Order: sequence, then C-alpha cells, then structure tokens
Amino acid sequence: MLITDLNTVELHERGPGIRVSFPLQSAVGTASTATVWMELDADGVLPEHTDSAEELLLVLEGEVEATVGDETGPLGEGQIAVVPALVPHGLRNIGGRRARVLGFFSSATNIAVFSEPQGPDRLRVVVVGAPMPLAAPLDEVAVMAASGRP
Repeated sequence: MLITDLNTVELHERGPGIRVSFPLQSAVGTASTATVWMELDADGVLPEHTDSAEELLLVLEGEVEATVGDETGPLGEGQIAVVPALVPHGLRNIGGRRARVLGFFSSATNIAVFSEPQGPDRLRVVVVGAPMPLAAPLDEVAVMAASGRP
C-alpha cells in the first residue's frame, strides 16, 4: 500500500508565498494518478500555467480565487474545482490566512507549462513523474525525482 502523510510532506518554495510538493506520482509508484500539495501564504499566488492532465483542486484550508480559462471564482474549504487538461489556470489566496490545496491529476505523469518563468530556478516547464520526451530546452525543465522534490 502506498501511503502519504500530508502533515509530513516536505514543501519546496516555488515563488513568493507558495510552497509545493508532488507526493504521489509515477516516480514513486502510482500507475494512473498524481497529486500536488500546495500551501499559499495570505498573499500567495500560483501563476497561470497549463497541465497536460485534467486536475481536480480541493481546498482543505482557507479560501482561494481560482481562474480556469475565462472563468474566475472563489473556492472555500471543502470545495472542488475541475481544471481540464491544457486549459490555463492559476490560484490566488484571498482569505487573509494560509490556504492549503490538494490537486489530483488524472495521469501519474504531468507536464506543467507556466506563462512566465517561476521559482528560484526560473523554470517554465516542470515534469512530474517519469521522464518523457520534452518540447522545451532542457535548461527550462525540472524532472521530479522519486523524492517528490521540484
């Protein structure tokens, strides 16, 4: 049985006010799903990007504003939003306190492409799970290792 404890998952700074981890994905043994665990500070923003797989976003704590394609709206604790594959989307914390969001991907491997370079390493393309052919320069790509570190 593959188990992850979100209380002990190591989060990694991906930009001002946002920390992320990919605790479940193909590199750690999943066959057809992956997860992303995010914490957004009161001013935290997950910038616009697309994912190669459909994603469900579940707010576990706080309140965020989700933009999916041309639609924008609030999501509170216990609410889930569907993000179709390849549709631009992002999150912004609007609750005045930390927000925690768990995303579920419909594939064990996911390729995220950000509109602008992100994080301390200024990446635009992040591959979660097993490596696959890429359509971006390698210096712009981070491949998730089995540890789940971006």
